[in-house]
Amino acid sequence: MLGTELRGLRRRRPEVTGTVLAGTDGLLISSDLPTTDATHLAALAAASFGLGSRVADTVRHGEFQESVVRTARGAVVTYPAGRHALLTLVTAAATDLETLHAEARAVADRTGSVFDRQRTTVRAHPAPPPNPSAPLAMRTPMATLPGRAQNAPRATGWRRPPI
Repeated sequence: MLGTELRGLRRRRPEVTGTVLAGTDGLLISSDLPTTDATHLAALAAASFGLGSRVADTVRHGEFQESVVRTARGAVVTYPAGRHALLTLVTAAATDLETLHAEARAVADRTGSVFDRQRTTVRAHPAPPPNPSAPLAMRTPMATLPGRAQNAPRATGWRRPPI
């Protein structure tokens, strides 16, 4: 479903040269960019979202809607997609961003709701509560361990290469 939405947007809007769906934590969910670029762009989109959200909160002008970075050869636009995801589009220079925004926001809403539903259905079971009668783990400081000086160099077999 997520990939279908992204491919559909690319078919309808040929000026969109790449799409990335990422978590708000910066982890890649889906993309049609090369893997390395997509991973980096996912992390940068999350940083941009965090900064934009912070600015929106500071000036009290409502929620973050999009982040636009215009470059000499196009633009990179990031939209929130649900509660836990971001949709980032890479566009060509001649793109009319005003007409793109409405369609991109609709795709972001659909992909975000799918991702949010999947995220809530795949929840892990909570960890069991700790047993208060179990013994605590024991930690031994390195200085009390016998047989070795604390600052003695370790023999690893590695040698510095000649300069």
